Order: sequence, then structure tokens, then C-alpha cells
Amino acid sequence: MKVYLDNCTFNRPYDDQVDNIIYLESEAKLFIQEMIKQGEIELIWSYMLTYENSHNPDPDIREKIENWSELAVATIIESSDIISLGSHIVKLGIKSKDALHIACAIEGQADIFVTTDKGILKKRDRIANLKIVNPLEYLLWEKKT
Repeated sequence: MKVYLDNCTFNRPYDDQVDNIIYLESEAKLFIQEMIKQGEIELIWSYMLTYENSHNPDPDIREKIENWSELAVATIIESSDIISLGSHIVKLGIKSKDALHIACAIEGQADIFVTTDKGILKKRDRIANLKIVNPLEYLLWEKKT
């Protein structure tokens, strides 16, 4: 099983944990990370993750997230195919950076795209060829498979 975690998912454990949903999504994300470390699932990385993470103002968090690239089974680089697919996804109502993340996940043949981005989650049904879930939904989905 190949998974793509977008930038907001990687950052979820560093968000304010006062809100119960954020806390639960953080715990689910940490569980997913453990599955990656154990080799139970495979991580897809992308140039978009590297790009967005490079703008993280906290150098410690930036480094911790970047270290995940070393565990990825594939790193998707920018290409005309990615840009073209991203442009198509934008037309479905997804923001441009998010569309490029989704395009990278599709290019990397991810089975599932994990995000905490409500904008993506609200429009996920528009993306026919990729299952999009939040971290909590992933754990429920993973138990069924």
C-alpha cells in the first residue's frame, strides 16, 4: 500500500493540540508514520512536499519533516505531466498547490492521499482516481482492508 501525506498532515502534530479533532488527527498521523517506519505501508514523497516544507519558519520542524523523505519509496519530481494534471485538478475547484500534491500522489501511484485540509476533503469526490481521507478516516479504512 502506497500513501501520500500532504504538508498539512505532516504538520498536524505541531499544531495546537487543544482542539480534540486536531489531537486525534495528530495521533492518527503518528500511527500512520509508525506504519511507514515498520514497512507496513510505503510513503510517496514529492518536490511539492520539499518546497512547502522549505517555507516552514521553524527549522526544527522543517528538519523533522524533511527527514521523512529518506523513508519514501519514491520521490516525484516536477514534470510537464504533473503540471498538466495539476492544471486539470485546479479546474475541479482545488487550489493550485493542493492540486500539485494530488497530481504527485497520482503520478506516484499512491493508493491513498492523507490530508487534514478541509478544502480538499470537501471536494475529494471530484478526484475520481485517488482515495482522499483524513488521518482518522485512513485508520478506519485501513482496518477494513
